[in-house]
Amino acid sequence: MSKPTEGGFNWRHAPEFGFFTTLMVLFLYAPLAVLVVYSFNANRLVTIWGGFSLRWFAKVVQNGDIQAAAVTSLIVAAAATLCSVTIAVAAALALARGRLFVGRGAATGLIMMPLVVPEIVVATTTLIFFSTLGMTIGLLNLIIAHTVFCIPFAMLPIQARLQAMGATNEDAARDLYGSEWRIFRRITLPLLMPGIVAGGILAFVSSLDDFLISFMVSGAGNTTLPVYVYGMMRMGVTPEVNAISTILLVISTLLAFCVFIFSRPTAVSGAPAAKRPSLSLSTQEIT
Repeated sequence: MSKPTEGGFNWRHAPEFGFFTTLMVLFLYAPLAVLVVYSFNANRLVTIWGGFSLRWFAKVVQNGDIQAAAVTSLIVAAAATLCSVTIAVAAALALARGRLFVGRGAATGLIMMPLVVPEIVVATTTLIFFSTLGMTIGLLNLIIAHTVFCIPFAMLPIQARLQAMGATNEDAARDLYGSEWRIFRRITLPLLMPGIVAGGILAFVSSLDDFLISFMVSGAGNTTLPVYVYGMMRMGVTPEVNAISTILLVISTLLAFCVFIFSRPTAVSGAPAAKRPSLSLSTQEIT
């Protein structure tokens, strides 16, 4: 029997690992690259290249139904983001700074449940819930459903930021007789803002790209953009579908990059003075 290598197995030294990683990346992203390329196809036939053209993007911009669906998606995403981030901040502060010692794990698991439960189950149960209550209030149904779905996405970066920043600065402010509201407004909220922004972007992207919940809950006149694209694809894939998908892909990629920038770990406590956030508040400012 051969002896194990010193230090244990290292994936980076496996000769086949890089090859299979490249295959998986190609498998995941090659279809997206093909979609983007053919969105600039001048030919009406999607699979036959006819030259470079922006005509399908112009048709998308000029299509009134697509504009209405995009506006609905933006309204729902913005409202759901605002509501879910507000709830996520309150929940994260209650779990991290509150006095709940028993059942904290169960409460966290309950909040994160939409991440674990299949989305089709969430969509179906949401539809049954609204039907049981007789709620047919159109756009508000979508906003409520998306808010519940987006809370875990908003809460994850906020929770991580709270754990990273600690409670040292807040305790120092309490030693200066600062009120809880003043401490939250002047210390906790500024330090928590990168996590709030990252969580808000995640919630916005999740709501903007959601299909199943929107398909189940939306009514007539409240069609979101993913649901409208699905309706177009039932008649076959057209260049307009490729153009819309490319626009959504670019928006999602840019927002995901913003999440990466805002969620990068920064030195909050215990950092050198040159890199530490400016929190030099006097007793009068705190109280």
